[in-house]
Amino acid sequence: MDKRPIFLLAGIFAAGSLAADAYRWVDSDGVVHYSDRPEPGAEVIELPEANTTTVRRYEQSANRASDSADAESAAAPARYESLTVTAPAAEETLWNIEGVLNVQLALTPGLQPGHQVRVYFDGTPRLVSGTSFQIEEVYRGVHNIQAEVIDETGKLMIRSQPNRFYVQQNTVNF
Repeated sequence: MDKRPIFLLAGIFAAGSLAADAYRWVDSDGVVHYSDRPEPGAEVIELPEANTTTVRRYEQSANRASDSADAESAAAPARYESLTVTAPAAEETLWNIEGVLNVQLALTPGLQPGHQVRVYFDGTPRLVSGTSFQIEEVYRGVHNIQAEVIDETGKLMIRSQPNRFYVQQNTVNF
């Protein structure tokens, strides 16, 4: 059975009820009542037009949309949500790295143009390029690493928690 005619009739009746009159009357106790159904002695109330709003949608070309997004991101300062040192992990023991430490940072969102990463390795700051890099001459012992992102003026944007890790080296006995 096709249900479209039923829905059509229901829609017509619903639309008709929206445009229905409103009535006001006072009962024997002096209480004022309002209804959409007429009662004996009720007066018709003139209701103002309903408030409506028209929304216009403008289509933009892909280039214009990306240009406006670029302008907004350039105007608003970048905000970083998180920065963590993912490698080496906190309390990790590294074996036989031959003096070369591979470092990985997780930065959300990604590094913005003009911003730099500064790493503190055992308390000594150094600027590095990007979120994946190597540090040379890392030998056995306990080490600490922490990273931060700074903008073009040197202002601190975000800083990671410090990671302590350990480097072990096998020895060969002669």
